[in-house]
Amino acid sequence: MLAPPGSCTTLRRPRWPCRWSAKVFVVLALGILPGPPAAAAQPGKPARIGFQYSSPSARPHYIAAFRQGLRELGYVEGQNIVIEFGFDEGKPDRIPAVTAELVRREVDVIVAASSPRIVALKRATRTIPIVMVATPDPVALGFVSSLARPGGNITGLSTQALDLGGKQLQLLQEVVPRVSRVAVLHNAANPQGELVFREMEGAARTLGVGLHSLAVREPAEFEGAFAAAIGGRAGGLITVDDTLLLVHGARIVALAAKSRLPTMHTFRDLVEDGGLMAYGPSLLDLFRRAASYVDKILKGAKPADLPVEQPMRFELVINMKTARALGITFPPSIMVRADQVIQ
Repeated sequence: MLAPPGSCTTLRRPRWPCRWSAKVFVVLALGILPGPPAAAAQPGKPARIGFQYSSPSARPHYIAAFRQGLRELGYVEGQNIVIEFGFDEGKPDRIPAVTAELVRREVDVIVAASSPRIVALKRATRTIPIVMVATPDPVALGFVSSLARPGGNITGLSTQALDLGGKQLQLLQEVVPRVSRVAVLHNAANPQGELVFREMEGAARTLGVGLHSLAVREPAEFEGAFAAAIGGRAGGLITVDDTLLLVHGARIVALAAKSRLPTMHTFRDLVEDGGLMAYGPSLLDLFRRAASYVDKILKGAKPADLPVEQPMRFELVINMKTARALGITFPPSIMVRADQVIQ
């Protein structure tokens, strides 16, 4: 039986103890050339926070959530902090240049949400503190030594996306019991995609479901991916959380509707765009919580000593309009667990 979405036990692996509450998606990139050891912001001088993101218009509520978190901690832009934005348009080939530019601005700390950005930051600097916002398994990806003691200049919040895949597949099968093959759409430029897919394969074998990997690098490849899913007789689609897929979520769910594919996502944004359902942590909370890490670092804490937070609560969001269009009836087991029902 699947535990209620609000339960901490829903997605725990034995080696990952349950920790604090967490809930992105924004990214701050920094660092390129080695420099002197990072220090706390100087008294009387505004702290400079690097913030790398796709664009000002791409899911701007996550930028707002981060700013809200800073305000709740007493920070006021233009007075005691300055946010240096770096927009990479969600394009992997733009990340290095944006990272380099933010490094030249000599920011005090960097916040980052996607694995490709964290990879670039890890290569760029070993001294500037980096705050992850939504990384699936920072240990498996080599970003930190352990969740309890990161050990380097990177810390932040994890989504536990490696565990999420199996639960998402299970929920999708509850809604579409006859599904025998599910396509998994992920960004080929993001290393977490393959990690999530491999973890999902174990759950798929247990559930008797075949998986079809669909790796894309840019929006121009979306239509071909959906054609491959239909050609492979997929009866459902799961998207792996990623900047590329989040930014272009509306197009993805439109293609899914055209292909009549029931979809499962990690973040609620794609359900609000028209996807069938989502199960995962709240990105808004993750962005807001990232501000607490920035606060601690600016006050002198070392990233190496700040444990990586894991989410305790996960939300299940379903879209009734999309279900009706697909001829799907959500079973009572799903309705009773849904945190939000979009009509």
